[in-house]
Amino acid sequence: MSLTRRQVTSAAVAALPLAAAGPALAAPHRRPRTLHIAGDSTAAQKYADAAPETGWGMALPFFLREDVVVADHAVNGRSSKSFIDEGRLAAILDVIRPGDLLLVQFGHNDEKSADPTRYTEPWTTFQDCLRQYVAGARARGARPLLATPVERRKFDADGNAVPTHGDYPASMRALAADEHVALLDIQALSIALWQRLGVEETKKYFNWTATEQDNTHFNPPGAIAVARLVAAGLLHRRVLAPRDVHRLDAEIPESWITWPPA
Repeated sequence: MSLTRRQVTSAAVAALPLAAAGPALAAPHRRPRTLHIAGDSTAAQKYADAAPETGWGMALPFFLREDVVVADHAVNGRSSKSFIDEGRLAAILDVIRPGDLLLVQFGHNDEKSADPTRYTEPWTTFQDCLRQYVAGARARGARPLLATPVERRKFDADGNAVPTHGDYPASMRALAADEHVALLDIQALSIALWQRLGVEETKKYFNWTATEQDNTHFNPPGAIAVARLVAAGLLHRRVLAPRDVHRLDAEIPESWITWPPA
């Protein structure tokens, strides 16, 4: 963990200039911004009946200061399409305010071609759906952010971490460039992290229990590690300023993760 934290933090901080020293003036009061998360089970809030499964959205507040509030709207099993069709994007757009952020991470369930309620094709309907998130946020004065889907735990026989999301990350990268939307490439960052950790160590980050071997969803250490990647990405992309982010190189106790009653 310590090596990973140093690598993530140094990469993020190196991309940003240090704040110039200035006169000691009282900082003006700033209205807290809300970072809304639209996504699937990898990011979602989990409850006591699902513990120790943990969404990375549950850990993200540990890395953000009080001026940035996290509203985690992610829901298990949703794709970019089904999230819209169920009215969940509309519900976010009803409450989002100018200056807020809308972070969109989908792909896991968009891949399920046998389910027409969720499936999207990466270069057509997936991009069409993502454009609705982008346009909706912008129409309300909020800033959209796209995050490629966090990678699953999969290794080949030689111990190499293997990508599992097909064309969905590339499609999202292309759309972000076309729409001039900040991109957090969590797929690339997470697969690099799994590669560094290796086959056995990554089991400590996923929801491996006595009764299941889950290579998609996280336990507390995994959720904290991915949330750290997200927070560092927000800093690196200058979505958030250094004053908005903290603890990027700090140990986060697993005990900080809590699961509310179901």
